Formats: sequence, structure tokens, C-alpha cells
Amino acid sequence: MTPKKRRGMLAVATLAAIAVALAAYVLVDQNGQAARQAEIAAKSRQVMPFDLERTTHRFTKSATGGLQTVTADDTADSEQVKLIREHLTKEAAGFSKGDFGDPASIHGTEMPGLRELEQGHGRIDVRYTQTPAGAQLTYTASDQSLVTALHAWFDAQVSDHGQHAEHG
Repeated sequence: MTPKKRRGMLAVATLAAIAVALAAYVLVDQNGQAARQAEIAAKSRQVMPFDLERTTHRFTKSATGGLQTVTADDTADSEQVKLIREHLTKEAAGFSKGDFGDPASIHGTEMPGLRELEQGHGRIDVRYTQTPAGAQLTYTASDQSLVTALHAWFDAQVSDHGQHAEHG
């Protein structure tokens, strides 16, 4: 075998090894994310009274904060709508006082943005509004660092909740 051919085969073998390692990394990452989402779903059932399988969370970022909407997938499901509204009413009151204990118990105390939101709660306006199929919380802050924290918090929620949440 010529040295040129040997180098070519070595290059192909190296690329193949890199591809296998990358595929293994992606698989481990996907399995890790799936395990994290299953853990979050189990913890969510302890905190949120509504059924995650019958509702959807939407997190919509804005220049001044964002909008968290929870809706029943079936608009005629009055029980889920009632439970969503009760829960978000409670959360709005807690968040306004700096109590982010529910998200911390679900996502962990190191959740992105959480610490900043707890510390800056007095500079965040949290408003509850009913929607036809549930409710929403509007977060407004003039401090850009709190807007950034809200956006990080939204991203973490969407990632952790998987199929039960989406960006709006």
C-alpha cells in the first residue's frame, strides 16, 4: 500500500471514529434530557394541580419581560381550566412577594434566572389574567438584567418541560 493511500485510509478511519463519538454524545445528551424531563414531569405533578398531559405551557418573551400562558388543550375541559386559574392566581401572588418556591421545587434552586427573580421581585410587575382556556401571567420589568433573567427562566422551563411547554 502506498503512503498516500495509507494516509487516505487513516483520514477516513479518523472521521468515522469522530462520527461515532459524536453520535454517542448526542444519544447520551438526548437520554439525559429525556430523563430530566421525566423527573420534571414527576415533580410538577406534586406542585401543579392540573394535568400536564391535558394542558400546554407557553412562554413568550418580550422586550420588557414576557408572558406565561397555561391553557387546557380541550377548551371545554372546565376542570382543567379551573385548576389552571387557581394555580396561576396563587403563583402570581407568590412571585410578587419573591416566593419562587414552586418552580424551585420542580426545577431546582440553581434554575437559570431564578435567583435574580427572587432578589429582584420588587422590580417585576406580575399580572394575572384569565384566558378562555386557562390563564396567563404577564411579567414586566424595566431593569434589563431582570428581563434577561426572565428570558433565561422561560428557556429553562421550556427545556425542562419538553412536550408540555413551548415558546410562544
